[in-house]
Amino acid sequence: MRKSMRRKLGTSVFGVIALGMAMSAPVWAEDAAAQAPIAWKPAVWTPKEVQFTYFGFTTHYSCDGLRDTVRDWLLQLGARKDDLKVYEIPCAGDPDRPNPFPGVKIKMSVLQPAPDNPSPDTQVVQAYWKPVKLPYREYGINAAGQCELIEQFNQKVLPLFTTRNVDVKTACVPHQLEPLGTKLQAEVLVTDQKKVADAR
Repeated sequence: MRKSMRRKLGTSVFGVIALGMAMSAPVWAEDAAAQAPIAWKPAVWTPKEVQFTYFGFTTHYSCDGLRDTVRDWLLQLGARKDDLKVYEIPCAGDPDRPNPFPGVKIKMSVLQPAPDNPSPDTQVVQAYWKPVKLPYREYGINAAGQCELIEQFNQKVLPLFTTRNVDVKTACVPHQLEPLGTKLQAEVLVTDQKKVADAR
């Protein structure tokens, strides 16, 4: 179990745990896309900053638990790993215990389509559309426990990325967990960061 998951505290399960455990992981277009030829698209890294404060009734995060979860999601969406910074916003109480209003400040670089006539000093990389699903590797009850975070992340942070075909379902009900009610799927403009690093 990841460090960030250990630090979360979910409440009000209301008897749906058995259903969530019985559900199998859904299959999405990511598997099919992996078999299709890649259509490369010129793109450029663009700096972005945002401050994100989370408020939830059902699931609570510690300050560093929120930081770790958000950082993981940003990497899944293609934020550049080399200069990604996710800082905890100072919050009251023990940083290892659930907090009513944990927050983070994000500094990152994301890909945007390159201009038609880039200047000679513009560093253009080859990018492609990658299907991404959040919560990452979580299904059933575990995904439902992140419903409020997905909802707020979608409103505040996802618009900073270049996306298409966004599909969001957040049937968040305070103090209840709905196993079939949480998903955020989108195609995001990303690049192979390891190849870019090796080419420097």
